[in-house]
Amino acid sequence: MTISGKAAIAGIGATEFSKESGRSELQLAAEACVDAIKDAGLTPSDVDGLVTFSSDTSSEIAVARELGIPGLSFFSRVEYGGGAACGTVAHAAMAVATGQARTVVCYRAFNERSGRRFGQAAPRSEHAATSTDLEFSWHLPYGFATPAAWVAMYARRYMHEYGVTSEDFGRVAVAMRRHAATNPKAWFYERPISLDDHQASRWVVEPLHLLDCCQESDGGVAIVVTSAERARDLPHPSAVINAAAQGTGPNQMMMFGYYETDLATLPAMGRVGDTLWRQAGIGPDDVRTAILYDHFTPFVLVQLEELGFCGRGEAKDFVADGGIELDGHLPVNPNGGQLGEAYIHGMNGIAEAVRQIRGTSVNQVAGVENVIVTAGTGVPTSGLILGRS
Repeated sequence: MTISGKAAIAGIGATEFSKESGRSELQLAAEACVDAIKDAGLTPSDVDGLVTFSSDTSSEIAVARELGIPGLSFFSRVEYGGGAACGTVAHAAMAVATGQARTVVCYRAFNERSGRRFGQAAPRSEHAATSTDLEFSWHLPYGFATPAAWVAMYARRYMHEYGVTSEDFGRVAVAMRRHAATNPKAWFYERPISLDDHQASRWVVEPLHLLDCCQESDGGVAIVVTSAERARDLPHPSAVINAAAQGTGPNQMMMFGYYETDLATLPAMGRVGDTLWRQAGIGPDDVRTAILYDHFTPFVLVQLEELGFCGRGEAKDFVADGGIELDGHLPVNPNGGQLGEAYIHGMNGIAEAVRQIRGTSVNQVAGVENVIVTAGTGVPTSGLILGRS
């Protein structure tokens, strides 16, 4: 059995992206969901399923009340931070394909800049410790406590193994900001950067500069999933879910498998990629644009390798001379990604993939038939391949 081709994304919606939303996370979630439902040509009474992140503060029943949804026949939450993004759509697609629900809305909304900021070290409870608390206990006492620090250690090893430089990471940041500069909805609209700007930005944790790290954003994004057959009768060209996968690596921890034999790889993403290509029946050569989770620039390089767009250690050459820019051999994140548009835990990337399939992106890539989308890396992760109906 497979869900390939049985469900589709029929609607996308979002709030504005800001640094100070001035309203609750529940209101942001409701606004994004209403926008997505309207985009799909539906009403809240058509919705019978909701999926979000385990870390989202707005419960499914609270969102259902705000929207006026009569009742839910399916609701689900996906773990592991940004790794959940594509997993929400996978859960929704499974629900639709198996008849658990007819129309499912996936949402993520937060005040990640004006509220709780993810990049800061946070105290953990000394009571009722979870398995994740126990994992973190091996390194938190030593100050190894933030995502930037965790990625920096990985990046240093990757540089050592393959001769990668800070400038190679910087080329990712330059590309994302260049794409955002022509996207009116992006926070960094009309604010591109140069490689010199990247190199001059302050260190966060060596070898990561400030401009290697994604921004912090307030906002919400929602995605409407229904059957592929039903989606054909709705207003916009649908993005058919041809593949959806979740995955972990061996000896996986919440943030990195520190006990891997090769610390310069991302095996969870490799597993997801293999599943996606197999489900969709296509390969890297069939993809004209990719939406890669860009919370930190080094992981964009490694994802290119794990997904088979280039060989191990070759990503630095792949991105050289604008290789991932709009006129390159694989435009990545035409919306500007999380480095340039907004950091909404990867959900805004899924929305951009839908626009690329519809042909409505402000930075439209020519000839798009399939788009691969990835979720957060380092953590247990997920991915999608969307295609034309």
